[in-house]
Amino acid sequence: MRTITPPVDDFLLPEAPWYLPEGDEVELFERAAAAHLPVILKGPTGCGKTRFVSYMAHKLGRPLVTVACHEDLTASDLLGRFLILGDETVWCDGPLTIGVRHGAVVYLDEVVEARNDTMVVIHPLTDDRRILPVEKLGAVLRAPPEFMLVVSYNPGYQSVLKEMKQSTRQRFISLDFTYPRPDVERTVVARESGCGAETAERLVKLGGKVRNLTDRGLEEGVSTRLLIYAGRLVAQGVDPRRACEVSIARTLTDDVDLQRSIREVVNDFF
Repeated sequence: MRTITPPVDDFLLPEAPWYLPEGDEVELFERAAAAHLPVILKGPTGCGKTRFVSYMAHKLGRPLVTVACHEDLTASDLLGRFLILGDETVWCDGPLTIGVRHGAVVYLDEVVEARNDTMVVIHPLTDDRRILPVEKLGAVLRAPPEFMLVVSYNPGYQSVLKEMKQSTRQRFISLDFTYPRPDVERTVVARESGCGAETAERLVKLGGKVRNLTDRGLEEGVSTRLLIYAGRLVAQGVDPRRACEVSIARTLTDDVDLQRSIREVVNDFF
């Protein structure tokens, strides 16, 4: 029976993603990789978790296999499945199996969105066994030293129904992420959007004020990603107030009163 596994080159990052470290997260990740430890990245949406994983995979010289988790994700989606191609049956590796075969960094994004019964398949990879049983093949794959499992989630979205089980959680070390410091965020927004230093400065100050609105019912503060989006529109000639309206106010909430409050903040800076 033939097995279909994409070549490793498909998962290598050709260029180093730009990332500006804030603390010791790079060193800790490198030490975790050397010690064969799985890692949880915790932090709000759009604060740089995915960029950090890409940066570290390239820095370590390893392929990166990314999975966007969702509630319909099954074990077969991760491990692989049989397919019929013409007159033959072939096995098509899933992303987790691909990662083990290639010694990759496997990144499960927003892992709490997946069902708990699905995530059980990662357990043998996250203890000292470092194996991946693939029952449909009747095989057990042993992870090479280069393999690393990284998962992320947003603690602000956790609820009774979206809680990571302790049996899974206690298999990882955890790195906490939050919105960057203002000086770092200014650099990030200016570089990633091309809007210029002065506009970036205003956007970051605006972002700080909008994040304070979480006390008034806003579900989550504005992400660095959305500030970058607003900056990119400004760089394309869009009026700053209009750019903030479509990138920040209308994206963060459908509540008319909260949108009005965000516009008032925007008007203070543009």
